[in-house]
Amino acid sequence: MKNIGWDTYELFLKVARHGGLSGAAGVTGLSPATIGRRMLELEGGVGRPLFLRSRTGYQLTPEGAVLFEQVQEMEGAARRIDAWQQESASPLVRIACGTWLAWWLARHHTRLQTAEENLRIDMFIAERRASLAHRESDIGIRAFEPEEGNLAARRLGEVAYAAYRSREAASSSEERWLAVSEEEAISAYLRYPHEHQAGAITVTVNRPRSLRDLVIAGAGIAVLPCFVGDNDLRLERVGEEITALRHTQWIVMNNDDRHRREIRTVVDRITELVRSHADLFAGRRPASTG
Repeated sequence: MKNIGWDTYELFLKVARHGGLSGAAGVTGLSPATIGRRMLELEGGVGRPLFLRSRTGYQLTPEGAVLFEQVQEMEGAARRIDAWQQESASPLVRIACGTWLAWWLARHHTRLQTAEENLRIDMFIAERRASLAHRESDIGIRAFEPEEGNLAARRLGEVAYAAYRSREAASSSEERWLAVSEEEAISAYLRYPHEHQAGAITVTVNRPRSLRDLVIAGAGIAVLPCFVGDNDLRLERVGEEITALRHTQWIVMNNDDRHRREIRTVVDRITELVRSHADLFAGRRPASTG
């Protein structure tokens, strides 16, 4: 096997985690063509097929899944070394969460981190479930209680979803739906338009964050978490809550690390922040229903 650099393995992780070339391109800045070529070179280097390629994306082969686990261990070791090097300067807490909770935490950042304390925060934003097994993240936010025995969990509360449109363009947005592309529609709320309004979808994007901006602009209707849609007076609900999408939200951490002072501090702050807005997250504060 030829000598393969760590940067190629990092790229392999991103393709596997994002399910294809376009998702990996979005987080690396490289073109899909370049990433595709690099993955072919990696397969040639290891002498084994790593992906099943299809119109909807890339899936790991059994050999690819084995390599994925091994490279995750390498990534975890590299991160731990980096964290160890940085500990003398300031502790680092790595948070893995989805698009909209990251948006919410950013809006309330001063509740997580003060200017006076010696603390650094790294936020990994993705719709795919983050694995804490190899300590690539310290804290994860999930839509279900973890089954892994080495993880500790704390229940944050319920999350509700509804369809939203612009108040100012309510008539023009009727029957025009917005969606994340099928390849990137990992979460249940992202799949909803494809499963229930496929014939009415007029705009697709590759990142959920753009849905809110498009709705505000009057481009159409999109499914959003109620803590996003109900919190914006420019938006109104289309119908009632989509109850099939409601789920419990959990904050998880590695059992061995949860007593570290910096991790415990950030976990407590996220918990207090989310629970203090429990009604908004649970969809009990609708601004308006159309």
